Parts: sequence; C-alpha cells; structure tokens
Amino acid sequence: MAANKPGDISDSTFLTVAEVAAMMRVSKMTVYRLVHSGEMPAVRVGRSFRVREEDANDYLKNSFYNAG
Repeated sequence: MAANKPGDISDSTFLTVAEVAAMMRVSKMTVYRLVHSGEMPAVRVGRSFRVREEDANDYLKNSFYNAG
C-alpha cells in the first residue's frame, strides 16, 4: 500500500460539532452557523458534520481582535 503524502486528508483529525463548540466555548448552534455560512469548512458525514481540528484552530487564530 502506498504511503500517505504530507497534507493528505487521511492524516487529519476530525472533530464533531459538539467537540468544536466545547473547544471554542460556544454553543453547538454557533458552530452550525459558522459551517452553514462557509466561515468554517466542514465535511458532511451522513446527517452530521465533522470539522478538521486544523480548520477549527485556524478559525480561532484568524478571529483574534485587538481591542487596544
């Protein structure tokens, strides 16, 4: 079997909406809104969504606001 290439999606860790919500300390509905609006990439698996851990972290990094 061939080795996975760097950046291959099979190397990714996927989180549930509930896990992303807990990580971000927001409600699940907030995560669903981000997914449906396209602000947070997600994969649909059956009737549920999975978000790559990397994408959730990137969203948080890009959302910092300097209030000073």
